[in-house]
Amino acid sequence: IRGAYNLISSLEKEKREKGIVCASAGNHAQGVALSCSTLKTKGVIYMPEQTPKQKVSKVRYFGGEFVEIRLIGRTFDECSSEAVNFCEENKMTYVPPFDDYKVMAGQGTVALEILEDLDDVDTCVVPIGGGGLVAGLSTYFKEVSPSTTIVGVEPNGAPAMERSLKEGEVIELSEIDTFVDGAAVKKVGRLTFATAKDLIDQMVLTPEGQVCSEMIEFYQKDGIVTEPAGALSASALYWIRDKIKGKKVVSVVSGGNKEKTRNPEIIEKSLIYQGLKHYFLVEFLQKPGELRNFLDNILGPNDDITLFEYVKKTIY
Repeated sequence: IRGAYNLISSLEKEKREKGIVCASAGNHAQGVALSCSTLKTKGVIYMPEQTPKQKVSKVRYFGGEFVEIRLIGRTFDECSSEAVNFCEENKMTYVPPFDDYKVMAGQGTVALEILEDLDDVDTCVVPIGGGGLVAGLSTYFKEVSPSTTIVGVEPNGAPAMERSLKEGEVIELSEIDTFVDGAAVKKVGRLTFATAKDLIDQMVLTPEGQVCSEMIEFYQKDGIVTEPAGALSASALYWIRDKIKGKKVVSVVSGGNKEKTRNPEIIEKSLIYQGLKHYFLVEFLQKPGELRNFLDNILGPNDDITLFEYVKKTIY
């Protein structure tokens, strides 16, 4: 809501009357939808085809009669391309999810609120998708609290900012893992990169399995429901634990749209990542006693079988 509302509310009346267009993995879309209904502005919202139903439902709920939802493209980048084309053809105003100074400024109010609550912060850990949040937040921190270390976090499967910082320019990834859908972009914004490249002190990539474990821990210990992107920054704390020990650290949790249908996948990824669950494909000789031999001599005393499938093959 921060970035979207800041941009839409600043538009001239004539532009608002023509309507706005946005593309989003789901979170920005909700902010745009709420802004549209609040400001009585028509909006067309593009989201990838695989956007979780919960996010789509919330966009529809927040926007009501003021928004039209279009599910197009496999990834955010494909979806964004369609949205931009539609916007230009219909002479509407595009509201980027991250690559706009007013959007970044709106997102940056997170830093303002952090420093209103805390006198000082040694380290601030921020999730990164397109870069709008980290650009706005780091700009404010470096101006008001320059000693604060800014740590950016991306999932292993979508390291767009990390790669771009290494190369010194915006890099488009050829393939990404879309599991952490709120942070899965092939390319960060041109403006967000230019703004944040000298303000991010460290980048951390965290495995999707670690993110899942953090989501489960959030819920079981704190009663907090997060989506994968929401648990991204907290999941990175493990990798920088030695650097932040004894320091005042803020981890920005951004994104709580998780469908219950994703729970089995999240638990599965967490167990596999922790080494608590494994899958094996084993070939046995076609003779009595082979399975017993496997159970007696291969499995350890603390191992358990949760799923067993047997296929008999006949060789002619």
